[in-house]
Formats: sequence, structure tokens, C-alpha cells
Amino acid sequence: MKPLSLLAAFLLLRAVSTAEVAPFAMPPTRPTPNVATPAPGAVSPEAVADNPELARLFREDQDDRQAGQVIDWSKVIPRDAARVKRAKELYNRGLLRTGGDYFHAAMVLQRADAADDFLLAHELCIVALLKGEKRARWLAAASEDRFLLKIGRPQRFGTQYRGRGDAAAEPATGPAAVSDALRREFNVTPAPAGK
Repeated sequence: MKPLSLLAAFLLLRAVSTAEVAPFAMPPTRPTPNVATPAPGAVSPEAVADNPELARLFREDQDDRQAGQVIDWSKVIPRDAARVKRAKELYNRGLLRTGGDYFHAAMVLQRADAADDFLLAHELCIVALLKGEKRARWLAAASEDRFLLKIGRPQRFGTQYRGRGDAAAEPATGPAAVSDALRREFNVTPAPAGK
């Protein structure tokens, strides 16, 4: 089944929201099968530590991009590809548990080259935020922008650049743009004046 384009999804939501429909209600939650209630004194899921391998992949990613250093892209790009591959393996094996895990994996996936990887990074940011990981706010906006650019659409937040160190790619204006208030919610700087 082919996913809906962003425009098709928007039009579908708009049609549904303007039609005479019953008020939206959340579906009833389903009990999780075969999950025992934790014993008194047991470690809660919230107390689980970040996956050390994902934390290491994240640190290596950030170390490759230290401010003020000259980046040797001939070395960094293959390391990025290896980190992306490993982060996806950990994700596919269900080894992301904490907000930090989801954030770390999303940051690594930002270095991929496929639209689906950018979309997955965005989805991982949403889970990270739901788990209380506030560092994922900016990355949620950036991964959406990167996804949109990859599929030939204008970015909404203006977080992406044309090339390494070049000026920012043109952010969307008009109906595709987001407000400065929404940018602030995502820790994105306001749009330049006149944009």
C-alpha cells in the first residue's frame, strides 16, 4: 500500500473536518497481553537507562561535527553510513526504549540519504518527545524539513541548508510556512524578516 502524499493527507483531513461527523473520540485502550504488574520495588520502565550503543553512536556523530574543526567528509560520510545502518538495526530489533534512545537514533538517521529514513527520524523524535526527551524538539522540525526537501517540497521551518556551510535553503512562505510561535515551540529560530 502506497502512503498518502502530504497534500492528499491534508485534503482528506480537511474534507473530514468539514463534513458532518460525530465528535472524535479516542479508541478504548487495549490491555497489553502477557505483561505482569511489576513487583513492589521493581525497576519501572521509566528508570531504564539509555541504550549505551545508541548513546555511543550519537556521541560519535556529534564528535565528527565539532564546531570550529575542519570536517574531512571523505572520512565522515562512511562513518555516518555505518552508524545509520547500525541505528536502524537496533530500531528493527526493538532496542529503543527511552526518550534518549529515540532521540539518539533520530539524530543518527538525519545523516542518511533516503526520504524514508528522514521520515523515520521524524517519527522517532515524536516518540522521544512523548517520552519526555525535550532535546528532540528542534530535531523533529529539522527531520520534517529534510524529508520535505528530499521529496521535492519546500521546507516548513527553514532548518536545512543548501550545502555544507552554505546559506539556508529558502524556507516556505505562505500556506506552507509555520508561524514563529510554532517555530519557538520546536526551538527553531524565527524566520528572517520579510519571509
